[in-house]
Amino acid sequence: MPEVLNEPSDLSPLDETHGEALRFEEPVKLKGRKRFIQSLQRISSSPSLARMGRVPSSSYRTGGKASMSCVSLASNYSAYASSHQNHSSSQTSVGFSTAPTSVVTTPGPESQTFDFDSRIRIISQSSAGQVGATPLTAPLPAEARTISKEAPLPTALEVPDGYTDCSSRPLLEVVPERKLRTIDFWGEMPYEIKVHIFRFLKPREIIRCSAVSRSWHEMCFDGQLWAELDTQEYYRDIPSMSLVRLMTAAGPFVRDLNLRGCHQLWDRWATHGQAMAEACRNLQSFSLEDCRIDLSSVHHFLLQNTRLVHVNFCRVPAVSNSAMRIIAQGCPLLESLNVSWCPHLDTQGLHKIIESCTNLKELRASETKGWDDKNFLSDIFKRNMLQRLFIDRSDADDESLQVLFQGRDPEVDPLTGQAIVPTRNFRHLNLSRCTRITDKGIKYMSQNVPLLAGLQVSQLVNLTDGAFKQLFEDTPLLTHLDMEQIDDITNSTLQKLAQSPCTPVLQHLNISYCENLGDTGMLPIIKNCPGLRSVQMDNTRVSDLVLAEAAAQVRLRDQPSPNRPPTTFTPQDPIPPTTATTSSPQQHQPQPPKIALHLEVYDCQNITWTGIREIMSRNSSSLPRPHQHPHPHHQHQHQHQHQHRLINLKCFYGYQPTFDEHLKRLQSNKRESAERLERKWAEYMVASEEAGAGGAGARRRRRRAREAAVGWVDEEEGGGFGGGGLGMGFGGVGRGGRRRARSGGACVVM
Repeated sequence: MPEVLNEPSDLSPLDETHGEALRFEEPVKLKGRKRFIQSLQRISSSPSLARMGRVPSSSYRTGGKASMSCVSLASNYSAYASSHQNHSSSQTSVGFSTAPTSVVTTPGPESQTFDFDSRIRIISQSSAGQVGATPLTAPLPAEARTISKEAPLPTALEVPDGYTDCSSRPLLEVVPERKLRTIDFWGEMPYEIKVHIFRFLKPREIIRCSAVSRSWHEMCFDGQLWAELDTQEYYRDIPSMSLVRLMTAAGPFVRDLNLRGCHQLWDRWATHGQAMAEACRNLQSFSLEDCRIDLSSVHHFLLQNTRLVHVNFCRVPAVSNSAMRIIAQGCPLLESLNVSWCPHLDTQGLHKIIESCTNLKELRASETKGWDDKNFLSDIFKRNMLQRLFIDRSDADDESLQVLFQGRDPEVDPLTGQAIVPTRNFRHLNLSRCTRITDKGIKYMSQNVPLLAGLQVSQLVNLTDGAFKQLFEDTPLLTHLDMEQIDDITNSTLQKLAQSPCTPVLQHLNISYCENLGDTGMLPIIKNCPGLRSVQMDNTRVSDLVLAEAAAQVRLRDQPSPNRPPTTFTPQDPIPPTTATTSSPQQHQPQPPKIALHLEVYDCQNITWTGIREIMSRNSSSLPRPHQHPHPHHQHQHQHQHQHRLINLKCFYGYQPTFDEHLKRLQSNKRESAERLERKWAEYMVASEEAGAGGAGARRRRRRAREAAVGWVDEEEGGGFGGGGLGMGFGGVGRGGRRRARSGGACVVM
């Protein structure tokens, strides 16, 4: 047995008693069976086989600590055998140790000498823990050790203090698999947010969504979605029973109920009318226009809703004076009432409304009887609360207007002859087709309606120029004036209107079928009224001069105003400071033009194609050309310019399709295509006029007219779609690139 030394000083492999050192002999190369067994021993020390549970070789120990040299150079001798039994094995394990963590004092292969009489000392576990002991080799990691099925794996691996072994870390870190959470957004969403999302849908879409599930059905019929129930868009498609169920379910939440045109409810009012009325208790706006309903259902709705503000019973035969009494007793907050064309209603019922509803501002009572009742009109005068009054097609006369505007027995100024009364609050008056009204009745309005903005006196056949002479001077806020079919007024009325204080604010003028009006009266209106938006002058004597003047005035108004303050940036700056950081391609794109003026000149004998072309030419010139690129400095200087203005025209039916196509191209910013269409149409019109003239060359002129007609038709049908049909003769390409056959002339039979 070898002697085991207990002193740490005996660890040196060299013995001082031997004077000379011997070089180790080279290891003997094994052959045959011994070499094969040695290879198997090397394979058995692999960490991968250790995890698979392979039993290690029985030639080396597994109970204690080991080194890399022991794993790689294990032999069949015993670890505790004496050194003189096998010098080759001992030299191999000491002189050629492959442990990478050997200390630096271990001699290398060139200078390693060892005495044959020296003995190997085995370090016990007790000596390894001594203070000051230096480890000669690094311990083998636990993952690299071979595991025996009989011997259990050590619970802990002893490592000296202050030593870090990188090989002891796990080779593969197992990351736990993350489980994705399934989120039910719609199920976990609060109910209030769901209802708010449904509010962005239209009523028809909400009804369709109610068929998805039971929960959606309950949500779609929630009253919060039906605060405004307007059936005007879908009243023809919704069944009567669905409408009844909707009203009963959402009734307590409905504030605005519009049943206009719901004739399908006629059979449901008798059975479900009271239930619907009891469900809808919080109405503020109630409309039954053109609805077939019985009188009892109307009374039920009026009795259940005491906070009504707007009521519309236009063309409801069931409404009578009894319904007006219920409104007067239970609806003190009423502000607007429409009872036009109710045959069973007269001013006796309206008198109750005037007396009780002190907030009433709008009254529409077209084609009702009793407007010659002086007591009723006197109450309206005393209260002075109405702002909009519609009594067209009624039996009102001059005396009715006198009581309405001046009251009974007013005090008269001896100097001017005008009644001294407070001014009225009327903003809009509709006296159309009240045939009993004359100039005298209109004169009662003078100096009494300074806030008047809209006046409709169409088809008052008894009016003349004297009715409006003083009225225009006393209405500086007049914006809408309708004088349609007044045969006796002349151009002097329009000239007086052009000099009145209301010219800056006048927007809409209707002089249709006034056959005595012409250019003399309309030219001052076009020049002096910059705010005109629509002029209806069909069946009058206006000519192309009015159209040319309208085109010139709109062109002048389309130019930038010189009083506009300039942009605050220096000329050296290429981009204004306000737009330097927010410039984008969308800012440089031209805005689509807008319609600034609408003219109706059909059935006017003096309007020709030259006036129509003048409007078309002006519209084309209002848009910039695509190839025009202004200087960047000027482009940014006018970056916030207004939209370009166009003129819309309703003219002779033979010219209307061409004008509509021209306007459509301009609204799509296709100026070149619009100008090409205008040129082709003008060539055709000129050639047509020349072809109608007699004399020499008539045949050639007719042929030229036919060719111009072909080019114009091709351009109108296909010129705006990729440029097809540019006067290609009789085989022109029309809409969509399809070639149409041309016969070369008109068919004699057809």
